[in-house]
Amino acid sequence: MAFKGPVGQKIVEKLTRALSPVHLEVLNESHMHSVPKNSETHFKVVCVSKEFEGKNLVENHRTVNKLLKEELDSGVHALSLVLRTPAQWEASSAVPASPTCRGGSKHG
Repeated sequence: MAFKGPVGQKIVEKLTRALSPVHLEVLNESHMHSVPKNSETHFKVVCVSKEFEGKNLVENHRTVNKLLKEELDSGVHALSLVLRTPAQWEASSAVPASPTCRGGSKHG
């Protein structure tokens, strides 16, 4: 797994505290982008929580974005969210691959 420093740890703590997830992955994907080594700017969050039940995808994204506002305002450039209820996760635990970086010096 990619480097997870203090920002990644804070994301884990906030989501765990607020959403009591049955499954949580916080993947630092910064290494896939044109940023210095050990950066914490690009994350993928896979979160399965009963808190998402009865809400639509936009509401769930807003919930997570609000919880992580401080991180988004202070250096997290990209946040890919895979948010599911336990029933949705049981039906399919497939997580889409992240797209290839299209900016900076990763493409020649």
